[in-house]
Amino acid sequence: MAAPSVWARPLALQTLQNYPLALLTVNSQLERSDNMAWLQLHLATTEQHADAFQAALENLGAVAVTLTDGADQPVFEPPPGTRPLWQNTVVSALFEQNHTPEQILNALTAQGLEAQASHHETLEDQAWERAWMDDFSPMQFGERLWIIPSWSEAPDPAAVNLKLDPGLAFGTGTHETTALCLQWLDSTDLHNKTVLDFGCGSGVLAIAALLLGAGDTTGTDIDPQALIASHDNAHNNGVAESLTLFLPEQMPQDYQCDILVANILAGPLVELSELLARYCRAGGKLALSGILAEQADSVRTAYEPWFELNPTTQQGDWVRIDGVRRAR
Repeated sequence: MAAPSVWARPLALQTLQNYPLALLTVNSQLERSDNMAWLQLHLATTEQHADAFQAALENLGAVAVTLTDGADQPVFEPPPGTRPLWQNTVVSALFEQNHTPEQILNALTAQGLEAQASHHETLEDQAWERAWMDDFSPMQFGERLWIIPSWSEAPDPAAVNLKLDPGLAFGTGTHETTALCLQWLDSTDLHNKTVLDFGCGSGVLAIAALLLGAGDTTGTDIDPQALIASHDNAHNNGVAESLTLFLPEQMPQDYQCDILVANILAGPLVELSELLARYCRAGGKLALSGILAEQADSVRTAYEPWFELNPTTQQGDWVRIDGVRRAR
């Protein structure tokens, strides 16, 4: 992503208990019908060496490799073309059981790769795609809104049901910041209101607003891929015609909205406070998230000149700040 700053978001990488998400996209060896067990090897390493471990493990015959957080460290979405990793990263590799941990570790050592720690386990064969799907079920936000994976039936067909599949991209409702924004949208009168989803990512907030009754809705993001994802997800929910998407430099100079939601990060939110205040018309409502609890005061201070702010709402380590735009 580019200037004015990285509109980073908390990255919600979904991890599948004791087996990697990559199993859904690896080679056809996983599609064999005979029941067999698998060796899964976990290696603790650093951000600097994770890619080298991944490449080496794939060359040694791993049918899937996944990278996960080794120290409960928040990671934030970087500019396109880069990949976020944790300072302490666990590289997990899945092998057919004719491999042994000793063979793999010795081969890595021969390539100059020494893990800080390692352990392994045997995984019984199963329907991997079904197991992955079972990890995700419909989620309710507020009183009316549900996010429904494509393979699930809506628990309440009469509710506001948003179809969206979980995955590596942020913005499927599984992260606290997304949930805080979705709950706020569900509780807000959006009928025929104009809405701006600033830093739209997957478009989940803009789409939710439209399904909840909003009028013309706009999404903007500095990542062109986010605009593509937002359009596709809006199309899948039948609201693409009501969603206009812009790169930041394409936003109309005189744009104003009734409802503005921005789920990015505290630093960019502070930097962009004057711009967001300008986008929100007098009497309009604002909701901000992507903010850690200890960052709430600095964000509130940045927005208080323009907004009458409500008490901060917290979920886990994250908060939402919302309020009403004062008259100009």
